[in-house]
Amino acid sequence: MRFAIIEDDPAQMEVLTAWLKEAGHDVHGFTLAREFMRVASRESFDLLLVDWMLPDLTGEQVLRWLRVERSNDTPAIFITSRDAEEDIANAFSAGADDYVVKPPRRIELLSRIEAVLRRAQPKSPNQTLTVGSYHFDLAKKTLVIDGTGVDLTDKEFELAAFLFRNLGRLLSRGHLLEAVWGRNPSLATRTVDTHISRVRSKLNLRPENGFRLTPTYNFGYRLERIDPSESSALGTPIVSPD
Repeated sequence: MRFAIIEDDPAQMEVLTAWLKEAGHDVHGFTLAREFMRVASRESFDLLLVDWMLPDLTGEQVLRWLRVERSNDTPAIFITSRDAEEDIANAFSAGADDYVVKPPRRIELLSRIEAVLRRAQPKSPNQTLTVGSYHFDLAKKTLVIDGTGVDLTDKEFELAAFLFRNLGRLLSRGHLLEAVWGRNPSLATRTVDTHISRVRSKLNLRPENGFRLTPTYNFGYRLERIDPSESSALGTPIVSPD
């Protein structure tokens, strides 16, 4: 999972980063609210850990900006020393999914993170993922569409499965790159674009088949499930650019 931490205390940032990396997550740290907001305008994350008091803005302001101005519902957990009932109520009103009072305890925090992610992205109880006529065997890394197997490389399969797991979400190129290839500085985001093009073609992800895989300029991609009649109603097929 890809996490963002907005925290101005270096010691707290170091501890949280270490815990999350040990749990197998990718972590991006920000000490200023506006620094995170600039990045969040072009990047996506699976979860946010937000301090309340930051040097430039409050965590509450950051979250309200994210929810209202960006229409972004990324799960967020406040981690703060403020424990008044009114503060907790304001955090949830701003769009927080959970609230942890400092100092956080490792096992409790990781359990709360797991619970928030489980609510936000429910997982299949087995090693399969089925969406419409697309059937993924996650253990064997095979994909069958309408009873016909599709020949995919490992990375193409992982990318396709990640897109279907996050159906409807706008995912940044950096997010896709980390999720499928890991944090490899030698890989360019163009790698994502090339594989997206292959996946779109091999899986026939077109509006007339009920799915639309579209780019968002200077950000990333979104896979949406749509009514095929939406494309036919316009008289000509909608073709998404590669």
